Formats: sequence, structure tokens, C-alpha cells
Amino acid sequence: MSHVLRCSGYEVVVTDIVRGQDSSLYDVNGNRYVDLEAGVWCTGLGRNHPRIIQAMQTQLGQIMHMGYRYTDRIAEEAAVAVLDTLALADGKCLFLSSGSEAVEFGVQITRCITGQPLLLTLSDAYLAAYGSAGRKGSQEWVCFDWTVCADCPRAGDFDPDCEHLHGIPFQRVGGLVFEPGSSSGLVRFPPASLVRTLANLVRQNGGLIIVDEVTTGLGRTGTWYGFQHYSLSPDIVALGKGLGNGYPVSAVTMTPGVAARLDDGKFHYAQSHQNDPLGCAIAKEVIDVLREEVLVERSARVGAHFLYELERLATRHNVVTDVRGRGLMIGVEFDQAEGFSLVEAHRRLAESGYIAGYKPAAHLLRFYPPLTIGEEDIAGFVESLERILEMLG
Repeated sequence: MSHVLRCSGYEVVVTDIVRGQDSSLYDVNGNRYVDLEAGVWCTGLGRNHPRIIQAMQTQLGQIMHMGYRYTDRIAEEAAVAVLDTLALADGKCLFLSSGSEAVEFGVQITRCITGQPLLLTLSDAYLAAYGSAGRKGSQEWVCFDWTVCADCPRAGDFDPDCEHLHGIPFQRVGGLVFEPGSSSGLVRFPPASLVRTLANLVRQNGGLIIVDEVTTGLGRTGTWYGFQHYSLSPDIVALGKGLGNGYPVSAVTMTPGVAARLDDGKFHYAQSHQNDPLGCAIAKEVIDVLREEVLVERSARVGAHFLYELERLATRHNVVTDVRGRGLMIGVEFDQAEGFSLVEAHRRLAESGYIAGYKPAAHLLRFYPPLTIGEEDIAGFVESLERILEMLG
């Protein structure tokens, strides 16, 4: 791999992967690894799902790319399927290529509609790899540090007159862009009452609610969407990652009211792979599989079991300081006590056949496995982690 630029910043712990099947990866020597990150949190249905492969092959045999001046029915069918998961029968949907693009598109249309210079988000939100949503510059964004609220005794009944909100110029904020739980991969969940308070204050000033469901959507947190844990009714929702089960397709959905305010012809956005038939066919099939295989409900059930087993492990190992999660989005935080190396633990897990997420600065192992992961693989992982903690502790 000497000719491939490596710039992700992540350590490569396994090389020469040649095949994937469901939650498993196999290298050139036939060694099996359980992928507890679903790639980059994308393959929610597992790798090589037969229905997704069939949908791809069928669409490839017809047409995979469109132009601006002609279309086919698959984009409409996919839009109806996605909007149905949000109970937005009269809404509209646009298909793009990446989650970052979907979030940035939501940001652009919000600014177009409201005319306000600022957007509000939580300080630990990732949102996008580029654009205004990626930069989050102070001239365009207010990034609210909600950590002051995490341990507040009034967090469950948040006061809209709280002094920590006084610095937010809501009269100049066009929207709240909310990432419901990933927190840049830290697996943190802000208080629901705080989020609802921010949303209400933004709405009172004519702003919109935009939700970034690129990571948390499509069953990842045990519900169809992460915002459902917060009783929100968003105006715009950005989707990605799991929508293509590894294929690069994303979507932006909007309420009928938002769509109507864009239909005056003043807003234009065009890119080469907008509403491409191949991506749309895959997205539609992913939605159908999630429904028919009852995978959202399975995420809630299997995730609760996974969380329980990790909480039990934490009672036996003081080096584990926190276990938190929703559905199959789970994080385990460690005390970097003298003599314990999470770097070494992470590497030994890979040697044992388990690929986990890892945030060194946060002392965190992270698990976003396919929603199809077998409970026997979860049991095997917990046993391996316990064995490694005993050796390193």
C-alpha cells in the first residue's frame, strides 16, 4: 500500500482484508475478524447482504447514473420509502453522495430560507468534514458547550432562563443543527430537556430544526432515528452511512413547509451524482430490509443485552469508569491508571479477532456493529475484553 495516501489519522491494526460477510471480515490467510464498527458505521445490514447485492446488480443492468434533464422512477420510489420512515408523506427528499454533503445541504437551505447569519449546534457535534458545517466558524455558528449541563441537578427540567443560555443571540439564529448522540464518536447523549429548550427557543424566533442522523439514523440507537429519543419534530433531516450499507449515498429530507419555501426557484444546487438511480435503488432496498427483518427493534434488544454485559464487566474491573449507549451505539471509557494501556488493549483485541473503535484522547472504546451482529459474537468479544483487562490490569 505504498502508493495510497494515508491521512485518516487512525491506526491500521489489520491488513490484507479480502472479503466480508455480515459482521465478519476475512484476511488473505483466512483469519476472521468481527467488525464492531460496521466499517465506518456504514454497514448496518452487515456486509454482502444478499438483497442489497441483488438490488445493486439489477439496477446496474439498467442504468446507474442520470443527468440533470431527465430522470426515472427509482428516485421517487426511494424518496417515498425514506419519507415514510419519518411520517412525512407530503415532504420532499434529495439524494446525494455523502453524509457531510447532506448536512451541508441542510445548512445551506436553512440559511436560504431564514436569511439569518447564525446557526446553533452543540460544541461536541461533528456534523461534516467540510464546508460551513465542517468549519463551524464563529462568524456563522454558535457552538454551545452543554457539558456544564451534564451534571446539573436541574438538567431534567431545564430552565429556558438559565444563565448559560444568555449568550446565545437567538434573534439571529436561523436554526438548531442537532447531532443526537454520537458527539464526534464519543457516544455522549445531551439532556433531552436541554435539547428541547434550545429547539423551542430557536423556533420561537422563526428558526428551523435540522437533525444530523448520518450516524444515529436507521436503527443505530434502537429507534428509527436518534431524534426520537428527544421528542423532536425536525424540519430537515440529513441521512448517510447506513442508508447505502457501504455504498456512498446520502439523503436530505424536509417537511412540506420547508420544501414549499424552496420551490420559488431562487435556490439552486446541482452535483454530478444527485438522485443517481444506483444509490436510490440501494437506499430503497435498505429501508425495505430494515422493516422486513425488524432490525430496528433488534438493535434495541441486542444493544440492551450488549450494554448489560459490558456493565457487568465494569463491576469486575475498576479500570472501566463508564459504560454508556443506546441501541447498538455503545462506548466504554477507561481510567488511564498507571500500568494500564488502552492502546495495547485495542491492539490485543485485534489480535484476538475483534475490530473496535478507539478514541485515545477520550480513553474510549466504541462499538457501532452491524444491526445483524450475532449474540455469540458479542459474548465472544466480552470474554476477550475481560481476558485482556485481566492481563493488562
